[in-house]
Amino acid sequence: MNILFVSSLLLLGTFLGSLLAVLLKKPFLSVGVSLSFTGGVMLVASFTSLILPGLELGSFFEVAFGIVLGFVLMALVESLVPHEHTIKGMEGVSPQRLSRLYLIVFAVIIHNIPEGLSVGIASAYSGEKGFQTAIAIALQDIPEGFVVSLPLMVITSKVLMPLWVGFLSGLLEALFSLIGYAFFEVFKNLLAVGLGFGGGAMVYITAKEVFPEAYAEGKHTQSTIAFLLGLLLMLFLDTSL
Repeated sequence: MNILFVSSLLLLGTFLGSLLAVLLKKPFLSVGVSLSFTGGVMLVASFTSLILPGLELGSFFEVAFGIVLGFVLMALVESLVPHEHTIKGMEGVSPQRLSRLYLIVFAVIIHNIPEGLSVGIASAYSGEKGFQTAIAIALQDIPEGFVVSLPLMVITSKVLMPLWVGFLSGLLEALFSLIGYAFFEVFKNLLAVGLGFGGGAMVYITAKEVFPEAYAEGKHTQSTIAFLLGLLLMLFLDTSL
């Protein structure tokens, strides 16, 4: 599968979610439900598209080393970059005169880095795995982009701002996909570590960022059902595509 086509799917996901927010102007899914669905997809994709293929390709210690690297890198990014969640509020270092607009955008970027890298790394392993992962990530980006765009519509009078944020965040995700693919196409001998790294980064974001925010809304039953649907969707894509 062509890496440019696979990466373009990531560009469309978040942008489509932002477009729906602009057109509908009100939520059709709650934050918790949207993010739980996202978490289900990301958690399964971390294993079926990255960690388990990494174990088939290399040793446990190579993959485990990659997972630890993924955790460490995302922990550093998440702790150093100021960002704001829809429900949990601000995290990271204390922002210096940053508006809420930028804090929300930074939160999107923190999610996009491991998602984009994971698609690129999975594509370097096999075109089939890359395509499966890209479809899943693009689908979960739609509700994620929708949830992120709604507060942007409240804090800015510029109607097109959510669309720009959705487009640019999707473009960034696609760029990281290309970077991940290009790097591990050159350094094939490190691919087992890279697959672990991509999986670890996604698991970290899912556990530390996505699920706490999803369940902070208090709609535990709905959020759990959404998580199950996301999990089943990724399993379906992994076994049918």
